[in-house]
Amino acid sequence: MTALATKWASQFYATLGDDRLAADELKEASMRSDLARWTATLTGVVVRSFEQLGWAAAGKGHRCTVLPVKRNEYLSQDVMAFPGSGSGWRFPVAVCELENSADADLVAYSLWKVLCVRCGLRILFCYRPDSAEGPAFVASLARGVVDAMLISERAALSGETLVVVGSRSDAGTFPYGFFQAWKLNSNTGRFERFARQ
Repeated sequence: MTALATKWASQFYATLGDDRLAADELKEASMRSDLARWTATLTGVVVRSFEQLGWAAAGKGHRCTVLPVKRNEYLSQDVMAFPGSGSGWRFPVAVCELENSADADLVAYSLWKVLCVRCGLRILFCYRPDSAEGPAFVASLARGVVDAMLISERAALSGETLVVVGSRSDAGTFPYGFFQAWKLNSNTGRFERFARQ
């Protein structure tokens, strides 16, 4: 069985490949550091990637209709995905925060928010202008947020957690050079480079 993180990452890149308009918009927003536009465009791409997996998604501008209360956002999370079939108050399959702030504390807060949700896949997108900043920044997130958890809580953490750092890297490698991903190893409490399959 393919892990949710691998399955989603593959679909995320496929969605970008299928929607050239959104891909071009995202690339241009990254190159110009237009982070409000980056977030709005990325929200649509993430929602569509979830929907392509057969999940119902909610996000700003994307109303979810599978729960008894129809909303664009639940629990103040930027994007949530729910099983596409069933009824009632089902729990999310995935949750995603898209944090475009340069403030490291706000990014850490967004990581903390997704870690508070019980689901199969938690994703934090954040932005750094230079892709070289990614590894040290993700390591600092682990020290600031994951290290605050009790070891027993961290070890019992179910599901997968990704941190995806967007940047304005080499324009010729979009989207692959623009997004670097790390996956939380709940045993060590550290994020390890995550390569899409």
